[in-house]
Amino acid sequence: MAAPDSIPSSEKDLTSIAEARALARHAKQAQARLAELSQEQIDAIVTAVADAVTPHADALARLAVEETGYGVVADKLQKNLFASRRVYEFIRPIRTVGVVNRIEDRKIVEIAEPFGVVAAVVPSTNPTSTAIYKVLIALKARCAIVISPHPSAVRCITRTVEIMAEAAARAGAPDGSIGWMKTVTLEGTQELMKHRDVAVILATGGMGLVRAAYSAGKPAYGVGPGNAPAFIERSADVPKAVRDIITGKTFDNGVLCSSENSVVVDEPIAEEARRTFVAEGAYFMNSAEMERLAKAFVTPQRLPNPALVGKSARHIADAVGIHAPEGTRVLIAPLAGVGRDYPLSIEKLAPILSWYVVKDWREGCERCIQVLRYGGMGHTMSIHSKNDEVILQFGLRKPAFRIVVNTPTTHGSIGLTTGLDPAMTLGCGGWGGNITSDNISPRHLLNIKRLAYEVRPAQRSSPDVGAGFPGPREAGGSRPVDSRLKPASTPSLPQPPARPVAEGIPVQALAARIDSFLASRGYVQGGELPSSEVTARPPAQAAEAAVGFVCEEDVRLALRSGRKLVIDEKTIVTPAARDLGEENRVFIQAGWKS
Repeated sequence: MAAPDSIPSSEKDLTSIAEARALARHAKQAQARLAELSQEQIDAIVTAVADAVTPHADALARLAVEETGYGVVADKLQKNLFASRRVYEFIRPIRTVGVVNRIEDRKIVEIAEPFGVVAAVVPSTNPTSTAIYKVLIALKARCAIVISPHPSAVRCITRTVEIMAEAAARAGAPDGSIGWMKTVTLEGTQELMKHRDVAVILATGGMGLVRAAYSAGKPAYGVGPGNAPAFIERSADVPKAVRDIITGKTFDNGVLCSSENSVVVDEPIAEEARRTFVAEGAYFMNSAEMERLAKAFVTPQRLPNPALVGKSARHIADAVGIHAPEGTRVLIAPLAGVGRDYPLSIEKLAPILSWYVVKDWREGCERCIQVLRYGGMGHTMSIHSKNDEVILQFGLRKPAFRIVVNTPTTHGSIGLTTGLDPAMTLGCGGWGGNITSDNISPRHLLNIKRLAYEVRPAQRSSPDVGAGFPGPREAGGSRPVDSRLKPASTPSLPQPPARPVAEGIPVQALAARIDSFLASRGYVQGGELPSSEVTARPPAQAAEAAVGFVCEEDVRLALRSGRKLVIDEKTIVTPAARDLGEENRVFIQAGWKS
């Protein structure tokens, strides 16, 4: 068999599409069995998977850097362990099976149901850690999962998922609970996301991918870009703030979408902050160097150049001809504004920061909003300050759903250094075009059904008041009249007349209806009609009676035999059958009753 890279693109697309369909069907079969497992069985599977992948964290980190060229092995190791241990410890006690909550005072019982098959798109910037995280939260929610790896990270993602799938099978997970695409193309990924057996999409990647996920016609959790600003307010512990920002920006060479991208500094401490940054390994570029970097790093589409993403500051400086000193960890571009005229104000998935000095926290607030509006709405920012009132004002005013305080944005946003739910997928809410602003956890892959007991009796309606609403108010007062205090002479509501008992259908009429229904489906007593007889039947005969039920297979049979299906207001048509039938104009509508 030819290697995937040697297959022609058209054939590779077809192979990828076929693979996506097969994986989705297989996952759907596994889903039915996963949904029947107990909490103890699910927890045993999740534990086995986490325990199995943890010893491989270092090897997987090395494989990810080797294959993609992005990031730092030591930092990818930390992210892998964050996913396999920190995320696992967080989700372990969560109940995801059966009764998950009782609200006693409202007499409500909440019961968890799995969302269904998850289509999970995994990026090249954080490939192995994201795969570990998504598999764990899906299994915890009793959801089968199909992984679509980024094409440039297929090997490392595949190896990660193989380890987890083997462990899950040994622990009792149904076959097909964890699947992954081996031939990856955009068309195959789109087919997976749109497949009818997929219930929900977890999309982590660029804006094009996220938009594709949201247009797939399925519920989707997508993640927008970051472009996180970091504000250093005049009361901040400046040395710590600078260390935090450099730590966040250099972590895995800045490939996390929540890493710092701009530093906004309060004017009274700007010089101190600048000196501290230089002492910590930052290099402030001049205008010519910034122009050179912008031309090489920012594409015409206002995106970072993939060839420089995830590379070290020294590598980038050498690549574009900037003579940065030895030990340079971050390149800093002092800018006068934000937007298209300032290319380095975009989200930079590399150790590059833009730099702004503001007069006070109010101006800093506005500058941070400008940065977020230029590709970071709803995502993340940080504030370094000891002034709780200023910190609160930032929380109230900023269009970011994760505002981390006195900590790196990279580490704080994912819950590594804060109390936020640990996650590798961070929702950006309405501001970022996402359905949620949460850090995604197993709770987002559950549907909750509720038993709701009566806590107040329904009030009987009077002739002049709608059913279920309070009765008339006392004359001249504002308090409703208690229905229990009505005079005894109040007449009761008239009872509706009894409905006549329907007479049975005569045997001959019932038999005729059954024969007509079967004939419309292509059957007669004794077997299936010959295809020639079906196609030759006059239209008037085929339209004698409306069918009672139509499924997708009925529509396909009708298409193959060139028949039409007569339906009326009583016909039950499945959603898939209606879509296929209306698309191919198979249905004939019988007359509606007036």
